Amino acid sequence: MVFFNAVQGVLTIFLLIAVGFFLSYKKWFDDKSRMLLSKLVTSVALPAYMISNLLSTYDRNKLVSLAGGLLIPFVTIAVGYVVANLLIPILKIPKGRRGIFSTMFAFSNTIFVGLPVNLALFGEESVPFVLIYYIANTTLFWTIGSYFITKDGGYEGKLFSKESLNRIFSPPLLGFFVAIILILLGVTLPKSIMEFCKYLGALTTPLSMLFIGIVIQSVNLKKFRIDRGMVAIIFGRFIFSPGLVLLMSFFIPLPHLMRNVFIIQAAMPVMTNTSIIAQRYDGDYEYAAVVTTLSTLVSLIAIPIYMIFIS
Repeated sequence: MVFFNAVQGVLTIFLLIAVGFFLSYKKWFDDKSRMLLSKLVTSVALPAYMISNLLSTYDRNKLVSLAGGLLIPFVTIAVGYVVANLLIPILKIPKGRRGIFSTMFAFSNTIFVGLPVNLALFGEESVPFVLIYYIANTTLFWTIGSYFITKDGGYEGKLFSKESLNRIFSPPLLGFFVAIILILLGVTLPKSIMEFCKYLGALTTPLSMLFIGIVIQSVNLKKFRIDRGMVAIIFGRFIFSPGLVLLMSFFIPLPHLMRNVFIIQAAMPVMTNTSIIAQRYDGDYEYAAVVTTLSTLVSLIAIPIYMIFIS
């Protein structure tokens, strides 16, 4: 019965991914339309969703109570990154992949996959906890993670640059901060604005899942050559990171739903932005794209397993 409920919880997501896969197979989408979907989600739907959901769910007191949860995702990601760098000489990860390897081991896809998965599994009550993990993941990815990915291609940039700050303060995070400020100030938006944000925000889950299906279909399966690095990344994504969250929850008491959301967020596939940055700075972006797809496929099996474990 538990297994059936877990599978039911993610069946909607799988079906949406299948639609994206099928439409991509039928050549409905090309690189431009794929980028359009990505921009629609990150720059339009998600900011509106943040405002709509948070303002309709939280007041000042509830919001303040969430702040203590930031420690676990920051520590989990940071420890994962350190462990990944310790594994590099052991696994003999070649130059041109080392920053990519560490980033894919430690960082998870908290928005494109994490948000809709948690919505399907736990409902809208999970969104604030999803965003807490997202803040830690985004901040560390666009500073430490992106910096070392660029070094794979020989680029020598600054760790804290204007570009990295622009990446950190992305539209979804800005939408989150706008909602936080409005809640703290006790501001109530007009009904028409709230409805506007609600309708735009409703696009988040279906468009995100269509995007994942398109990405999976677009990767050439002939490029799959499982090596030690890939196995280590899968271990980091689906065993080490969620296991570390669970271990820390024994020492740092968390609300039940927050703990469950953090475990699922830590067990998400690698960030799709990894291959984008690698391509821009002459890193091994094809390797990053293949591992991204592999981890996304593994997540389709891992999510029901984690739901059984959590239940």
